[in-house]
Amino acid sequence: MQTVRITVNGELFEETIPERMLLVDFLRDRLALTGTHVGCTHEGVCGACTIHLDGEAVKSCMMLAVQADGHAVTTVEGLSSNGDLSVLQRSFREHHGLQCGFCTPGILMNMTDFLQRNPEPTDEQIREGLIGNLCRCTGYVHIVKAVREAARTLASGNG
Repeated sequence: MQTVRITVNGELFEETIPERMLLVDFLRDRLALTGTHVGCTHEGVCGACTIHLDGEAVKSCMMLAVQADGHAVTTVEGLSSNGDLSVLQRSFREHHGLQCGFCTPGILMNMTDFLQRNPEPTDEQIREGLIGNLCRCTGYVHIVKAVREAARTLASGNG
């Protein structure tokens, strides 16, 4: 057992956990932040568990929770502010960027990081950025459109 101090969505948590507990399990089981999904059962290929660690998108099923000790984590629950959806979340809603929604939290986290690094992406760059996220429902057309429109909104200063 090891004690960790992790700031999650702006709130500091101190927990004593098994040393081999995965970060995704810590978030879901200890903190009840179930927006972070487990899709591929801890193999890192689907991207449903994507979160931000110190602002960078990472797959939480590929990290031990002890590795996040002393760091800041943001989950999909932390994307909205005061009940207002982020620009990307609104764009997904407006442009039908989801169907069943299982992959959506991971895609939102990945694309939030992506748009911070690529404020004016092409559709090809968006598709390349989505490589680490598996969606079995949409075919990605509406996802790409939602990301493109969010980028335009953010670039116009209306975000």
